[in-house]
Amino acid sequence: MEIVKVLQLMLQILLFVMREFVCSSAGVVDHHLVGCLELDREALLDFKSGLEDPDNRLISWKGNNCCQWWGISCDNRTGAVIAIDLQDDGWNLHGNIRPSLMKLKSLRHLDLSFGSVDGVPIPEFVGSLKNLQYLKISGAFSGLIPLSIGNLSSLQYLGFGYSSGLAVHNLEWVTGLVSLKHLEFQGVDLSMVGLDWIRILSRLPSLTDLRISSYCLSGPLPSHTFLNFTSLAMLDLSGNLFHSKIPDSLVNVSSLVDLDMSDCSLYGRIPLGLAELPSLKFLSFYRNDNLTASCSQFFRGKWEKIQVLILSQNKLHGKLPSSIGNMTFLSDLDLSSNHVEGGIPSSIGKLCNLTSFHMSSNNLDGTLPELLEGTQNCLSSLKVLDLSNNRLVGRLPEWLGQLKSIVTLSLENNSIYGPIPAQLWSLQTLVDLKLRLNNLNGTLPNSLGQLSELSTFDISSNHLTGLITDTHFQKLVNLTYLDLSFNSFKLNFSSNWNPPFQLVYLRMGSCHFGTSLPSWLKSQESLLSLDFSNASISGSIPPWFWNISNGIESLNFSSNNLEGQLPSILDIGDESDVDFSSNLFEGPLPSITSTFVLDLSNNKFSGPFPEYLGELSYLFLSGNRINGEIPDSVFDYSLTIFQVIDLSNNGLTGSIPPNIGNCNFLRVLDLKKNNLSGKIPESLGQLEVLEILHLGDNRLSGEIPHTFRNLFGIETMDLGNNRLTGKIPQWIGEGYESLRILNLRTNSFFGELPSSLSNLSSLQVLDLTGNQLSGSIPASFGDFKAMTKVQSQIKNYDADLGLRGRYYKDMLVVSMKGQVLTFTKTLSLVVSMDLSGNNLSGQLPVEITKLLGLVVLNFSRNHISGPIPESISKLKQLQSLDLSSNKLSGPIPQSLSELSFLGLLNLSNNNFSGMVPYTGHTTTFEAPSFAGNPGLCGPPLDVKCPGGDNGSKNVTSSDDVSSESFIDNWFYLSVGLGFAAGLLVPFLIMAIRKSWSDAYFGIVDKVEERISFFVYKIAIYNRSRGGTRRRRR
Repeated sequence: MEIVKVLQLMLQILLFVMREFVCSSAGVVDHHLVGCLELDREALLDFKSGLEDPDNRLISWKGNNCCQWWGISCDNRTGAVIAIDLQDDGWNLHGNIRPSLMKLKSLRHLDLSFGSVDGVPIPEFVGSLKNLQYLKISGAFSGLIPLSIGNLSSLQYLGFGYSSGLAVHNLEWVTGLVSLKHLEFQGVDLSMVGLDWIRILSRLPSLTDLRISSYCLSGPLPSHTFLNFTSLAMLDLSGNLFHSKIPDSLVNVSSLVDLDMSDCSLYGRIPLGLAELPSLKFLSFYRNDNLTASCSQFFRGKWEKIQVLILSQNKLHGKLPSSIGNMTFLSDLDLSSNHVEGGIPSSIGKLCNLTSFHMSSNNLDGTLPELLEGTQNCLSSLKVLDLSNNRLVGRLPEWLGQLKSIVTLSLENNSIYGPIPAQLWSLQTLVDLKLRLNNLNGTLPNSLGQLSELSTFDISSNHLTGLITDTHFQKLVNLTYLDLSFNSFKLNFSSNWNPPFQLVYLRMGSCHFGTSLPSWLKSQESLLSLDFSNASISGSIPPWFWNISNGIESLNFSSNNLEGQLPSILDIGDESDVDFSSNLFEGPLPSITSTFVLDLSNNKFSGPFPEYLGELSYLFLSGNRINGEIPDSVFDYSLTIFQVIDLSNNGLTGSIPPNIGNCNFLRVLDLKKNNLSGKIPESLGQLEVLEILHLGDNRLSGEIPHTFRNLFGIETMDLGNNRLTGKIPQWIGEGYESLRILNLRTNSFFGELPSSLSNLSSLQVLDLTGNQLSGSIPASFGDFKAMTKVQSQIKNYDADLGLRGRYYKDMLVVSMKGQVLTFTKTLSLVVSMDLSGNNLSGQLPVEITKLLGLVVLNFSRNHISGPIPESISKLKQLQSLDLSSNKLSGPIPQSLSELSFLGLLNLSNNNFSGMVPYTGHTTTFEAPSFAGNPGLCGPPLDVKCPGGDNGSKNVTSSDDVSSESFIDNWFYLSVGLGFAAGLLVPFLIMAIRKSWSDAYFGIVDKVEERISFFVYKIAIYNRSRGGTRRRRR
């Protein structure tokens, strides 16, 4: 009986549970079993009629049951529409928002995140949807946000996503949203609100999530800004322009969980109190540029729950303290692009939740820890380790091989040395491995070929060696980026090898292939970049290569021994960068389709210049055998996108085409070392963005065109070694603020030197040698601003092409130390003034000695008279000084011997007199440096000076006598003491131990040697002083 009762009770319980389950499960099937209200369906269809749907996003909006339509949700019991969610996700839904939405009396959720709404305003009637709890609007809405939205007292979520034209002039309406928890303005113009937003939003009692981002706000943040935001958990103010310090009141918002103030133009110190916020998990001050903090202080705080810390692109400094290991919840740390110093503390081994660690582009100059603190394999969750672009030294530690989850490992551009640890090749999760620009050595093991997930492998610019075979790539099926360049690898692949990968970037410059292109290259059909430069390849390019080359963006076969002819039509790819320079190609130049950069320089191409080259922007044809005239058609208006034209070192004849002035974007024009003749076209003055102009070593005639005064951005103007004539225009010194090099050498310019040239504030090289200039050297020539500065750092004066790191490398020939030297990389260190070979007269201006940065000074072969200024010794950087063949007179300054860098000194063929100041650094120069001066005497000349140490007179001052007698007395005393010691002491020494006697006599020898040398130097010093006094008399 009791069993029956128990069974009845269990049956009742089961029936009750089943009934509740059915009732509670009604919501799961309601949209299938419950039809929507007819009034709601009609309202939705009317709403749809105002929209345009080219992608048929609303194709499901048909039939009687609107609860089944895309983006629609209904009440489980009544069938009333409660939610419209039309997030566009890239679709092209657009049109007008019709008022039929007001008929949806139960609507609680409305998301109109359209991709495009034709800039329509947000309708006022949205503020009448009284039951709304969620409202999100984004897309191309425009105009003012309606104040009526403030009537939605039940609203908990209000978001205005990025829109191109939404604005708010007053935020008072927000105070009516008493239930609001989440408020978002993204890209909405709040500039008219001013600082009022702080006061108004602090009055929302339930607000926990505030996001105002993407250039909504501007202006400073007062220090008390967040005093009343006591319940905020999420604060996102990223992408605004505050130009302010971080408000101190932030450290009082103890409820903060997420704080994002990245890209806000903030400056000053990051408040240390942020580390004490008990709930803070996410903190980002990314890309503020001017925020500072001392790492040793910043990371000593509690940081109890911090998980994500993003402080990149700021000015954090100092070393990472070991206390960073106490932030045990930390998963993502990004300190890249700061000024952090030192090494990586071993305590990072205690960060067991760490998944990404970014420290690139800092000043780290220590080592990676050899061992880590904490438990073994604690960093097993680490996926990204980026320490690139620092100055780290030492070896790669073995614990890197324990990072079993690592996906990206980047240590490029450091000074790490030694072999790559063998454990590294067992990291099966590795996708990106970047070790380029270090000092790594050793070989690559075959186990590299087992990293099946590897996609990027870059070990370029190291000291690695050894043989690379197809075994190294056995299972690299995902490899797309391979860079082995600038090592000493020897490549040996099987002739029938079929690679398992399809590469996009393949760079093997300076590797040794043998003599021909590898045949496996045929299989690579996805290449965008191919670099086989300096790879010892010879012979002709096989025909099959041109089948895979179409579509390549960057192709570099430079510095090989390739020969033969290129195809008559070179069709590589749209806007590609093609470099076949420094090979042995010959024959005519090919026709080009749509190549962006073409470098065929330093080959043996010959024949006339082609009539059509294609739509090129950068053309390098220097160092070939191209002859004939440059066709006008090359510079037609339809082909004026040239930025660099380098046709130097060829055999081009005729005149420069005038329509080259149509190339409005031209930055570099290099036509030097050809046989061009005629006048320089006036149209070149139209090239307003021209930076570098080389027309030297031709047969150009006429005057400098007056239109050149429009070349405001010119940096190098080289017109030397031509047949130009006329006066040097005054206007050259009036508008060329960037001109660094002015070369007018070996022409037929006449007249006086324009004093206005000294206004060229950037000028470092002035070469006017070999003209017919007359008059005196202006005193203002001591005012060249750039020449007054010592150039101690190599600067890049090449024209950056802004394309894949390519440059036009500027160069200059300078007469220096009696030689003609060509400068390229160190051109920025050259500071030179050469006025030699003219008809200049007058005295050498003392103002020239203000040019403290001068390296070369050459005024030879003129008619300059007077003395050399005594202040010549200020020119400490001088390496070459040539004042020969003038009419200079007087004594040679004694201070000349202080110019310790001087490698060439030529004062010959002048009228100098007196004794040569043959002391100090001057003793490194021989007689030819002073020859042709009848009044000079003394070493290194054979002419003896009267009196002194080589004449009949021996005039000695009392000072000389007293000093010499003082030295003599000490000399005699030392000799006497030495004699006594030499007799007595040896007997005692030798009587005790023979080894002591050997040591003693060794010491005596050294002392005697030093005393003799000291006396000799004093005697020489006194003679030179005596000679100086006699010359002064």
